[in-house]
Amino acid sequence: MSEVLDAVRNIVPRLRDNGLESEERRWILDENTELLDKAGVFRLAVPKRFGGLDAPLPEQVAVLTEIARGCGSTAWAAVAWVSTAWMATLYPDQTQEEIFAGGSVRISGGFTPTAKAVPTGGGYLLNGSWRFNSGCRGAHWDLLAAIVEEPDGTETEVFAMVPMSDLSIADDWHVTAAAATGSSTTTARDLFVPAHRVVTGEEALTTGAPGRTPTAPGRSYSLISYVVAESAAAYIGMAKAALELFLERLPGRGLAYTSWTDQRQHPLIQHRVALAANKITAAETLSASYVDMLQRRADAGEDPTWEEKAAVRGQAGTAIQLVKEAVQDLHTIAGASALSKFAPFQRFHRDLLGLTTHGLMSPDMSLEVHGRVLVGLDPDTPFL
Repeated sequence: MSEVLDAVRNIVPRLRDNGLESEERRWILDENTELLDKAGVFRLAVPKRFGGLDAPLPEQVAVLTEIARGCGSTAWAAVAWVSTAWMATLYPDQTQEEIFAGGSVRISGGFTPTAKAVPTGGGYLLNGSWRFNSGCRGAHWDLLAAIVEEPDGTETEVFAMVPMSDLSIADDWHVTAAAATGSSTTTARDLFVPAHRVVTGEEALTTGAPGRTPTAPGRSYSLISYVVAESAAAYIGMAKAALELFLERLPGRGLAYTSWTDQRQHPLIQHRVALAANKITAAETLSASYVDMLQRRADAGEDPTWEEKAAVRGQAGTAIQLVKEAVQDLHTIAGASALSKFAPFQRFHRDLLGLTTHGLMSPDMSLEVHGRVLVGLDPDTPFL
């Protein structure tokens, strides 16, 4: 695994160089995907029996954090592809054999059930659209949430695994942050999905589908906690990049309309930089804490407690809030030249702030969930 991390670290400068062009075309350059593929990133969560690396969570998080140092949008797509590849291990073996045939795979997902799946002979007929489908333009497969209306009138949420080639992709991703994630809308029209490519929401959140080879020891994670841990890595990596870029630009810069010829000598600059650096370190420490807890539980073959799952939400939310504040603090002292679209700093600033509006990763929403559990209330959400 150290080889993957080293390879990714080596391509960070290239990912940064590609940032502007990726943003302007609203999808990461093909070179970025090729570099990550060559580094082995898309084998991280693939079982070893299919030629994958089956890496433990801390190592996956380390790689995703490093990708985000190069490009926030590339990291966000990689988080989607890697975490959803792990979700594919919850499907029956027949499905896994189809998905993991090449050993390296990219799977996106539309996890809001904005579609209908109607049972038909041997499977389901899928109709609907999924917005914000990050990474769909470079994915091989798409994992899509839908609702099945049961004969008794109840509804069951399911997740259908669909080849990306069977879907249409709308040109509707026009945003001011995370523009290069290509998070467009995908649509299925009267698409037949065989039964072995569909699992229920309950199966995804618990033991997985029948007919699957159990995950390797130490690789059975709580789904939502796993996704949250991997997603938070992107925010931390972007903040680390912003700090690095700020410090690179600092030497020799004065303060306009003042007598200060070297910003480094100004106490306010020193204070803000130290505070930002320490907030990022605090976020990394929080992340390491819950990631290690999740890995210990997996190694022991145990599911985290509800309190631990809520803590993952709250601690990840706190980590994201800390890095958001860190980058905002740096932005206030970066100077007007940092606003240039040719300056990578502003892209990390915009991408990080934009992605804090994500429903599952919003600090306010995550802290509410954690706080409810801390004060003895029900978490009031299935997303734990």
